[in-house]
Amino acid sequence: MKRGLYVHWPYCRRICPYCDFNVRRWRGDGEEEKALLCAILADIAGHGRQVGRQSVHSVHFGGGTPSLLGPAAIAQILEAADAAFGLEAGAEIGLEANPEDRMALGELAKAGINRFSLGIQAFDDGALAQLGRGHASQEALEAVDLAARTGARVSLDLIHSRPGQNLQDWEQELRRALTLQIGHISLYQLTFEAGTPFFKALAGKRISAPDAEEAAKFLELTHAVCAEAGFANYEISNYARTPADRSLHNLLYWRGQEWIGVGPGAHGRIQQDGQRLATNAWRGLKPYIAEVAKRGLGWESAQALSAQAQGEELVLMGLRLHEGLELARAESLLGFALDCAALLQGGWAHHPEPGRLALTSSGRLIADRIATELLLPPRRARD
Repeated sequence: MKRGLYVHWPYCRRICPYCDFNVRRWRGDGEEEKALLCAILADIAGHGRQVGRQSVHSVHFGGGTPSLLGPAAIAQILEAADAAFGLEAGAEIGLEANPEDRMALGELAKAGINRFSLGIQAFDDGALAQLGRGHASQEALEAVDLAARTGARVSLDLIHSRPGQNLQDWEQELRRALTLQIGHISLYQLTFEAGTPFFKALAGKRISAPDAEEAAKFLELTHAVCAEAGFANYEISNYARTPADRSLHNLLYWRGQEWIGVGPGAHGRIQQDGQRLATNAWRGLKPYIAEVAKRGLGWESAQALSAQAQGEELVLMGLRLHEGLELARAESLLGFALDCAALLQGGWAHHPEPGRLALTSSGRLIADRIATELLLPPRRARD
């Protein structure tokens, strides 16, 4: 089973109104950041002692805005990961970056980053202001160019189905993005998460969201435009120009592999003593640092997942992939056969190869609903 490492750096220059991640406002407090960096390094070493030395084939810096980390800190973290687990030759070392940090991309690449995921979100200045972003569209274009010049693989994120956005505007924006020097693009439908300013604005009817029919049109258009440009939809929201451009780290999640999570609020899935543990680090900065100092690990909880829980995760994640779900593996964990007949007959799913179940383009529009219904045990077990 392949293993990856996720590093959560929670600082952001500003908090976007749609974001519900574990983030905090960056105020340039060098002492606080130094303390967090030391805790992350110790947490990596602690995981090495806990789970044993097995090389990682990906390291992903997420957040937050990990491009706020300097090259020296990136190098320290990679050295710690190599010491604790070993880095596979050619391992994917990915980092999420904002266009505001574009001038640092060259130095970050020299420190070891070989894949940049750029948080562009929009190429329209009005939309960027609405989304609370700190850059303009011209700066986004410069960031893509500078990232490509480093020789690293380049991905970018865009958000569609925004308040006031129409299909024509989205098509123009998407086509523009697909002409850039990128091999990968992540295209997310705007979601209104409870507690965020956008959620409150939606509840107060100060902004509106597309209905289900309109949202489906955005998704269908997205798929068609990307396919025309030669970007394959290998996961519901992710498109790659070639198989080599896919996100190796995210594939760990979708394929039910193993990853170690360090940093405030980071989640992990690790194998220990024949069990699969779901680990959750303390979300608060101070509790996380204190826990690492006390135990050598930042865990708030580590729960052994039952075979059924593992099977449910595998179905929910596996159905997101174009390659589909490995049926025998899922059914072995769940303890019952998945009833796929109605999905196949209705054109919602197909067998891309024997033993795998994948959703069709229409099925991907309601993937979560299909997964939920598929996970219902056979009727004879419920009667």
